[in-house]
Amino acid sequence: MTSTGTPYHPGERTAQAHAGATDRADHAGRSIRDTVPAVAARFLTERRMLVIGAADRDGRLWATQLSGPAGFLRADERTMTVAAHPAAADPLAEALARPAPVGTIALDPAGRRRMRLNGRSTPDGRGGLTVHAEEVVSNCPKYIQRRTPLDRPGAAEPRSVGAGPVLTLAQQLTAATADTFFIATVGPDGRVDASHRGGFPGFLEAAAPDRLRWPEYRGNAMFMTLGNLELDPRAGLLLPDWETGGALLVTGEAHTDWSEQARQSAPGAERMVELTVTGVRQLADATPLTWTDPEYSPANPR
Repeated sequence: MTSTGTPYHPGERTAQAHAGATDRADHAGRSIRDTVPAVAARFLTERRMLVIGAADRDGRLWATQLSGPAGFLRADERTMTVAAHPAAADPLAEALARPAPVGTIALDPAGRRRMRLNGRSTPDGRGGLTVHAEEVVSNCPKYIQRRTPLDRPGAAEPRSVGAGPVLTLAQQLTAATADTFFIATVGPDGRVDASHRGGFPGFLEAAAPDRLRWPEYRGNAMFMTLGNLELDPRAGLLLPDWETGGALLVTGEAHTDWSEQARQSAPGAERMVELTVTGVRQLADATPLTWTDPEYSPANPR
């Protein structure tokens, strides 16, 4: 809760006003907590994957994924423990080796459920992390493609197979065929948030080697991602490779186009976001999991 009595900071309020969604946001804001409810703690213990966003030592934002067997995430009312840590090849390995603000999102693609837990991460001294909860939010099932995780026996250690300032042609194709990505942003108090975006393949457009573009569909009206971008353009994207266990990580600066022209530019769009790419890291074997073929969300605009 901010000093103004609302759970939202000025950037989120600005985005909500742009969208004409202030009343809806006030209603949705009642669900934002600073503790982990028992039902959310149970949800976490069943997950195999956690997306985590943070800034590297140069201040660039990245989103990455951690995974493990059911139970690798545990939570009580105030903290979440994570029995995993980014591999050495991951751009967040160094950042999460010390205390850092983080945003996390736990996704259940099979059940189309998700929850965010944002706070401060500290190394636990056992190769894992402890995240002290500051903001806990359960989100609706919209735009989640149904998938079931599968273990990949003999998976190798995560390793970098590509790094550069912009996207290669193959990486542009990866982006242009994605049906899901995750985005990390940061608020005015340094608090990091991680969120989810989904749609039919092609909803994320690789407009150029240094530019990605996507529509923002109707959501829960909180505008936590776009509210952060109103004040700080830094963003990090994670594009999981559901078939191989690899991942494409992208960092850059994003801006929202609230114009009527933007609304008309893509089916279902209420606004458009464009990311200027400043860094790319491609990981093989980012996770020992693969996933079944998707059953697309009925909420995806056609």
